[in-house]
Amino acid sequence: MKAMILAAGKGERMRPLTLHTPKPLVPVAGQPLIEYHLRALAAAGVTEVVINHAWLGQQIEDHLGDGSQFGLSIRYSAEGEPLETGGGIFKALPLLGDAPFILVNGDVWTDFDFSRLRAPSKALAHLVLVDNPGHHGRGDFRLQGERVIDGDDTPGTLTFSGVSVLDPALFTGCQAGAFKLAPLLRAAMAQGQVSGEHHQGHWVDVGTLERLAEVERLIGERA
Repeated sequence: MKAMILAAGKGERMRPLTLHTPKPLVPVAGQPLIEYHLRALAAAGVTEVVINHAWLGQQIEDHLGDGSQFGLSIRYSAEGEPLETGGGIFKALPLLGDAPFILVNGDVWTDFDFSRLRAPSKALAHLVLVDNPGHHGRGDFRLQGERVIDGDDTPGTLTFSGVSVLDPALFTGCQAGAFKLAPLLRAAMAQGQVSGEHHQGHWVDVGTLERLAEVERLIGERA
């Protein structure tokens, strides 16, 4: 499968680090955050990656180039204006093709093994869920066997990790412009079209300086 990394956010909660550096290039334990994803995807056998960008996006292209240094072929989807997650993916679909693809939020860090991911069978999406972090205690969705359903604030609700496999058919009927991904996923869930799994390893949403320090601690413990 091809993969897409979402890298268009401004990272406003991580200022001043992100005033002059795009969030995916912020160093974590001496390595830009996005490189952890690229190396993990390459190790899982992925060869083609699409990266969308907006804020300081040229820096991302200049740093990563064509991806050959990671054993990858990288193509870019530049956004002149913020398109949110759904709109950004929709704009990049011509680069991703007609087959299901891996989607990764560029601002998370995880030890999840991407080689475990497979195209969803008879579903439009497959989501990797994690235990709720302290800053998102209500969670997002629940697992009912291998099926994902809306959380509804009930016990057992988990957090969407930002790692998934999406079928381009999920975006059927969408139009260019800014829109969110979550309503598309919830609509598919209501039709029983979303599967999922629970990753119980490390995962951090690197949205603040405090969580950046947490990732550096975790990486240090693994060294």
